[in-house]
Parts: sequence; C-alpha cells; structure tokens
Amino acid sequence: MNKKLVAALSGGAALMLALTGCSDDSSKKLDDWAKTFCDPAQAQFKKIQDANAAMQTADDGTTDSKKVQQTDSAAFQKISDAYASLASSLSKAGPPPSENGEAAQKDAVKELNALSKGYADLKKQVDGLNTGDKLKFADGLRDLSNGINKLNKQSEAAFKKLESGDVGKAMAGQKGCQSQSAPASPSGGASKKS
Repeated sequence: MNKKLVAALSGGAALMLALTGCSDDSSKKLDDWAKTFCDPAQAQFKKIQDANAAMQTADDGTTDSKKVQQTDSAAFQKISDAYASLASSLSKAGPPPSENGEAAQKDAVKELNALSKGYADLKKQVDGLNTGDKLKFADGLRDLSNGINKLNKQSEAAFKKLESGDVGKAMAGQKGCQSQSAPASPSGGASKKS
C-alpha cells in the first residue's frame, strides 16, 4: 500500500529533478539564470528525496500504522516546505531570458505553490486517518496516492514549458538541476526521464 504512495511521491520528485536536455553551449544569460535557480534548488530536491526515502523505509508491511502515519505526515510537511522554497527560488530567479520565459516562469511558480499546498493538504489527510483499523488506514493511503498523482499531473505542463528549448539545456547543465539524483521507486512506479 505505502509503496504505491511512495511511487507517486517519487514521481513528483522525479518530475522536478528531470530538468533534462543535452547540455551544449548556451548563452551566458541562460546559464546564469539556470544557476540562480538550480543552486538553491538542489537543497530542496534533497529534502524531497529524503522525505521519500523515509516513507519508503517506514512501511515494510508489518510496521505499526501509527508509525507509518507519523512518518508520512512529517514527510508531507517536508515536501510541502520544499516545494514552497522552490517556488520562492524560481520567483527570485525571475523569468528565464527566452521567448515566453515570463509566462513559463509564472506558470511554474503557480504550480510549485499548488504542489506545496497540495502536500500540506495531504499531511492533514494522513493525520486524520484511522490507525486503529489497518484496512481503513490502507484505504486512506490509497486515496492519498490518487491525490498525489493528480498533483503531479497538474504541474507537468508548466514544467514542460519552463524547461523547453535552450532553457532546459541550460538547466540540465547545472549540478543542482541534473536528473542523475532523481529518486528511483522500489516498486518501479516512477522512472527517471531521459
């Protein structure tokens, strides 16, 4: 049950980390912009990965529901905070110096803030689950997994716009935005983009 939840979460982190493209010579302005966003973003991506890892190890099928609830709740809060910080970093970086850069940046900031709110809502939901009944708890986790999948789909379009063309190439050239560190799901539910 919880592995499906983690797979969905990992998909969200992978989406954020998969700012891909073949890095070649880009303009200095684009590289500078990408560095402005990607350098502070790296710490937030790590927080998302760490939260996902904590959830992956929290439930081996025999773990007490209360412990799983506490771990997931703390992880949702960390992920919510990380997405809010990413939105702030992207706002501070300003629009990328590219065609439609301003619209793409605004859309991505809006989606990052929506993800932050969405994970805060999921924290409230997991906190409210009945841990005394394992079946109800498992059903609740399934519902949360569906909510996470919806959040990830909502954000995908904005990131595609932001990371298109030369902007994506510039971002891929920055260590903080490289996809090598994208978390892999043990259940195979989330795979890295290439």
